[in-house]
Amino acid sequence: MKASTAMWRAALLFLCFTTGLARADTVYVLNSGDASISVVDVTTFAEVRRIPLLREAHHIVLSPDGRDLVLGDSAANELIFLDPTTGEIRRRERISNPYHLEFSPNGRYLVVASLRRDQIDIYEAATLTLIHRIRQRDKPSHVAFSPDSRWVYVTLQGTRQVSAVDLSNGSVAWVQEVGPEPAGIIWNRGKLLIGLMGRQEFVTLDPATREVRTAFRVGRGAHTAFPAPDGRTLYATSRVDSRIAEVDAETYEVRRVFEIPGGPDCIAFDPEGRIYATLRWTGRILAFDPRTGESAQARVGRSPHGIFVVPQREGVAVDFAYAAPGAISGSRPMAQPVVGGGAIVRVAVPPTPVAAPAVATEVADRAPAPTPGTVSATPASATAPR
Repeated sequence: MKASTAMWRAALLFLCFTTGLARADTVYVLNSGDASISVVDVTTFAEVRRIPLLREAHHIVLSPDGRDLVLGDSAANELIFLDPTTGEIRRRERISNPYHLEFSPNGRYLVVASLRRDQIDIYEAATLTLIHRIRQRDKPSHVAFSPDSRWVYVTLQGTRQVSAVDLSNGSVAWVQEVGPEPAGIIWNRGKLLIGLMGRQEFVTLDPATREVRTAFRVGRGAHTAFPAPDGRTLYATSRVDSRIAEVDAETYEVRRVFEIPGGPDCIAFDPEGRIYATLRWTGRILAFDPRTGESAQARVGRSPHGIFVVPQREGVAVDFAYAAPGAISGSRPMAQPVVGGGAIVRVAVPPTPVAAPAVATEVADRAPAPTPGTVSATPASATAPR
């Protein structure tokens, strides 16, 4: 590993100097077990700074205007807004148990899944006004949107289900069983792709018919999938068998499986498609180039979870991933990639059509009874990884 790390660092230094970059990319890592953010410089692939938090942060996203990195300190009940370029904490906002969070593709809503408090909260993104609170039976975990921002889909780890919420009125339209311990969920080519931590596979869920099918197997603790910037590939993680699978985004064929000790969890990409992944069980992050196989690891804090790569180069903005073909997939899928090749070009977000009441509307499991889906016993991939 030492030789590999040295080669990786040399390659990164060569890239920086030959392209005339003034600064290298910055990687932000949320250390859930240490209540901190590690700031990693990719030229040395070492932690250069640690930003203290209050309790326990998990996930990090980009604000709709590209100005802030927004992370949830779930145990401290607050959102933190971070300057992507400097790492400066701009402000903190009180929010109930923000475990997983994401902005809708049109920038109008912020949806928070509250794992500990069994609720889904819908906020007006511009003002952080709570519009709807939806009580759920057990462990709302991860969220994903439809590209038109009409629907948000939330996995319920404790009940084996996915809940579909209509963002226009905050009502639960349906709840569908998908398998044990559903965790990560993304939109991909008109369907939802869900990792089942209680099994080895990812399943698809058709939101129109609610049909459930096995997509592919990656290993025990199947967690979540991330679309590569090129739009042709998904990378899916297995936290227990400790793997990252390279999957065809169209056919779900498993092309390659990489054995990654340490429990790979969240993944982020740089503009060239290199992978940066948190390793939950070893307190490290991984840098990996799937084109060459070169890799390196850097020590960060305990139980690293969320991760975000900020490019520090001419002509590439922090929202480069939303300008790439892969932006049509993911937890915040774009109806079409943003204009400008990574430079932020946004249409003004219209006012929220639902007037925010003085007290948020609260929905408590009003969904109709779930309709059983069809679960195929055979994965779409030709061969399951061993």
